[in-house]
Amino acid sequence: MSTVESKSGQQPAAPEVQRLKSGAIGLFAVLFMAVANAAPITAMTGNVPIVVGYGNGTGVPAAYLFATIVLSIFAVGYTAMARHITATGAFYGFISHGLGQLWGLVSGLLATVAYIVFEASLIGIFASFAKTTVETFGGPELSWIVYALIGIAAIALLGYFDIEISGRVLAVFLITEIVILGLLSLSVLIRGGGPDGLMAQVLNPANAFTAVADDPAAAITGSAAIGLFFAFWSWVGFETTAVYGEESKDPKKIIPRATMMAVIGLGVFYTIVSWLAIAGNGAEQSVAISRGSTGNPFDLFFGITDSYVGGWALVIYKVLTVLGSFACALAFHNAASRYIYAIGREGLTPGLRRTLGATHGTHKSPHIASITQSVICLLITLAFFALQEPTESAPDVAYFYLYGLMAILGTAMILIVQTVCSIAVIFYFHVKGNHPETRHWWRTLVAPAIGAVGMGYVVYLLVDNLEFAAGAAADSPVFHAIPYIIGGVVLFGIVIGLILRSKDQERYQRIGRVVMEEDAPPRTSAEEPERA
Repeated sequence: MSTVESKSGQQPAAPEVQRLKSGAIGLFAVLFMAVANAAPITAMTGNVPIVVGYGNGTGVPAAYLFATIVLSIFAVGYTAMARHITATGAFYGFISHGLGQLWGLVSGLLATVAYIVFEASLIGIFASFAKTTVETFGGPELSWIVYALIGIAAIALLGYFDIEISGRVLAVFLITEIVILGLLSLSVLIRGGGPDGLMAQVLNPANAFTAVADDPAAAITGSAAIGLFFAFWSWVGFETTAVYGEESKDPKKIIPRATMMAVIGLGVFYTIVSWLAIAGNGAEQSVAISRGSTGNPFDLFFGITDSYVGGWALVIYKVLTVLGSFACALAFHNAASRYIYAIGREGLTPGLRRTLGATHGTHKSPHIASITQSVICLLITLAFFALQEPTESAPDVAYFYLYGLMAILGTAMILIVQTVCSIAVIFYFHVKGNHPETRHWWRTLVAPAIGAVGMGYVVYLLVDNLEFAAGAAADSPVFHAIPYIIGGVVLFGIVIGLILRSKDQERYQRIGRVVMEEDAPPRTSAEEPERA
């Protein structure tokens, strides 16, 4: 693509933009925020029973092992890009530099909407967990909306201030999650497992492609595809490491390291925890509990926590499901705010740079973008409360509808963007010829190609099993609107991009190009200007 110039023949000067607080967070803070997005205790408690009961059965650890391999390969190309482009918009900036401004804008909008609805989704499961936990401990019976509003308000407050505050809060919550899950796993391991022993055979990678036995009497059909999809779902959020590049102390080193540590660390942890959860319950009991034999599929973890560790640990575990979902919602709020801010500060429409693209004078946080995100989350939550009626099969609106449907919508968008990002890596290094010192047959070509195929396959799994993934919430108009919402965001991005390209070349050139100056790649004759 040829270089676009202004009427004077010179590249248009980029406007001054406000910056986030640089050097505010280090490696572990970035890592904590990214892993908190994945929410280990929520992912294990909520997703593993689905994979066991309706997906891969006792082969759940193999599904997580397979997902670890694919996502690690994807992260190879992703981190290669992060070494040279430090942009708060992450995918937005990466794809813009690799595939051009139009693709960058579309992908940036998809990622932004995904993170926006992820916060609402996590507010749903937070409210559900909080209501159940409070009532279990003898507290008052309040509507889920009360807990949701408390969660939104607390996150809005934390998001307004310095990013270091959120980092500390997330670090505390995340460490306690890992400790309790680690203690449970260690207890099962030391005691040699349950009725079937440690069941090391379930770790065989081939089990990732086998389905649990059908139960015709209960009209249950096992699907390996569903198991794999929910395994991949457990990682959503790890890629937000790059979102914090501008605020980290040494983004060229911290972001790649934090990303690989998050992907591999989560993968190993998920594989071990899911394996020992199966071993602790035994093969037959694991499938039965996951399919509702006890009335609560979460008993796959609650039961063995009580029997292997003790009643005190079960109390802590249940409390941590509340805190963990809150931490996850906070982490997604931070990511969404920074995407909104990244698009806003480029000034694609008049006034955006002064509002959404502004940073707080003291805290250097994207405070207006953060407030905007809180308002959007509030409106989504209130809409589900006011308009979505509970049903016999889905009595908990917060869990089945708000959490489930918003998670599916956001996950579909992120998986699409990850697929496009892998292709952008190849174009950036091998088609446009940037940074020959980093270009490598594996790191920037083969790995991203495999990553694109892997991510594309997971998108296919979601589309092919969309109604099953929605479960009892598949009767909602929101479920039927999901494809149209995604298509609408794509179409909106294309229209805005084409209008800018024809009407305002200067603004069009800035799409996805506000990066830290020292990380801006050298321009080549084959690409558009990449100035900040």
